[in-house]
Amino acid sequence: MAKKVALGRGLGALLQNMEGQELTNNTKSIAAEIANVPIDAIEPNPNQPRTEFDENTLKELAQSIKQYGIIVPVTVNKIGGRYQLIAGERRYRAAKLAGLKEIPAYIRIVTKHEIMEMALVENIQRQDLNPIETSLTLQALIDECNFTQEQMSERIGKSRSTITNFLRLLKLPAEVQLNLRNGIITMGHARALIGLEKQEQQLQIMKSIIEKDLSVRQVEAMVNHIKNPQLQKKTPAKPKKKLPEFHTDFKKSISSKLGSSVDITRSIRGKGSIVIPFSDDKDFERIVAIIEGVS
Repeated sequence: MAKKVALGRGLGALLQNMEGQELTNNTKSIAAEIANVPIDAIEPNPNQPRTEFDENTLKELAQSIKQYGIIVPVTVNKIGGRYQLIAGERRYRAAKLAGLKEIPAYIRIVTKHEIMEMALVENIQRQDLNPIETSLTLQALIDECNFTQEQMSERIGKSRSTITNFLRLLKLPAEVQLNLRNGIITMGHARALIGLEKQEQQLQIMKSIIEKDLSVRQVEAMVNHIKNPQLQKKTPAKPKKKLPEFHTDFKKSISSKLGSSVDITRSIRGKGSIVIPFSDDKDFERIVAIIEGVS
């Protein structure tokens, strides 16, 4: 039996004790009391978007819970005499590690669709899912709740284009998705690979990303070249314009005098430049001495 937590009069008036009430098809989600719930009576949410939890961070959180308790209650759905987690699985797992027998919880009665939606939003707001977890959960919400991308955008506070980019990740080969999920490649790499139609090409470039530690820009350039082969053809270098005879004679003369290969460029209008290369500071001083007429 859940033990009620004492509330201020204003908050207590807003919360309802839902003991014995059932959820019908027409019932919307209902906020019930805040109570201390036996931890053994709580079951994890099977639709939890996050499937992996870092053991070190859980141990750190468990240590904090031992010292300060759970500051923010978990949220659970009441199903008969038991409870199913809606949000707060990290706190729930850490509390079990800390040896707590009961934890504070917001008790609600909600639909399956609302549980999934709330779990997704809670995870996105508190601790980012990896891109594939987010993509799979967004797709599940669209499939099971019949949400449009516009409705999804309103619920999670992300733009429609962001949602579209996540959903497109699910079209990538399983191996690419796995490497993205494990953080071996980034979201930017994956988005670039989506631009290729053939899975063989996607897998080949993915291997290059891992072996050569390619940046996102390098991958985008590779994808662009595959999609537009004509860009790979080198543009023939423009032939240099022929210098007038006077300029050619001067170039030979000054090159011979300085002992360095001087280059002269000249536009049709007569504008140009004289470039005198040098190998080091000593060579520079030598050329300056010649130009200034110092022996």
